[in-house]
Amino acid sequence: MIATELNHAKCKSYLLTSESDGKAVMIDPVRERIDRYLAVLAYHQRRLELIIDTHTHADHRSGAFELAELTGAPVAMHRQAPAPHVAVHLQDGQWLAIGDIRLQVLHTPGHTPDSISLYTGDRVFTGDVLLIHGTGRADFAGGDPGAQYDAITRKLFALPDATLVFPAHDYRGHTHSTIGEEKHGNPRIANRSRDEYIELMNHLGLPLPDSIQESLQPNQSALDADSMKFPTYAQLSQVRQVSATEVFARLAAPEPPLLLDVREPEEYRGELGHIPGSKLIPLRELSERTDEIADYKNRDIIVICRAGARSTTAAALLTALGFERVGNLKGGMLDWNDAQLPVDR
Repeated sequence: MIATELNHAKCKSYLLTSESDGKAVMIDPVRERIDRYLAVLAYHQRRLELIIDTHTHADHRSGAFELAELTGAPVAMHRQAPAPHVAVHLQDGQWLAIGDIRLQVLHTPGHTPDSISLYTGDRVFTGDVLLIHGTGRADFAGGDPGAQYDAITRKLFALPDATLVFPAHDYRGHTHSTIGEEKHGNPRIANRSRDEYIELMNHLGLPLPDSIQESLQPNQSALDADSMKFPTYAQLSQVRQVSATEVFARLAAPEPPLLLDVREPEEYRGELGHIPGSKLIPLRELSERTDEIADYKNRDIIVICRAGARSTTAAALLTALGFERVGNLKGGMLDWNDAQLPVDR
């Protein structure tokens, strides 16, 4: 396997190439560098077979979906990834084979719920969960420093000490580290208990990335920021989150809520199915079709998507448009299915 970092910047994108047949995998492409990626693939006669985002990025626009459109290669992310148009949903422990490349998926949440690392035998691509002499922040929506500590110490630090570490970001000019170096010398996590790590991460006081509004929500929805006005981070934080079991119980009320599904049509009819009686209005069409739900301006609405991210955006948009009683299905159809509640397909 040939592994190359293509950006030479703080954000890292890796191209893995099978030496036997030229098949390639791209990890964490950045939207602004797509022309470079296409040029490298063409010049070296590489055939892109798979695009993997290690998590939903909050500080830059992912290039995964645009690169997929241009090359025909499918996008792969963890099953908890909120974005539509992910062709391959990955599970912890799953192996991927592309030519002579073998990648094992390690679910390493904490930075985001959908964070994964990719282990090849001599190296591991850690996304933003484990950095060189640091760890990714855990204060975004869905972040969990306890889960991050467990993922790093129980999964990544269980790898051989000689395993090379290649993160998705580096701010100090490093190219790689090793598991042994991070296990014994990482100033954030080495020699800290789980409680000590949680305390540290909960009090970092880091400012939000400047581009979070222009990056996170488009990455979650696969919609361009120019095509719709996304709600602010403050508006999103005010959306009421309702569990799957609570929503199911409310369906038996004399006036049950409107169930508004904002996924794409193929998702609505896909593997996760949809809640019986729910109405489909994709997020990209919502602002133009609110007249269809005008009768619910003063009645209960529960918004639904795959993992609860796009529907939070939709709920905030509806609230800003004057819908007064809007809630979000926490965890989306993933949690609904995990709770074994009724679905139509």
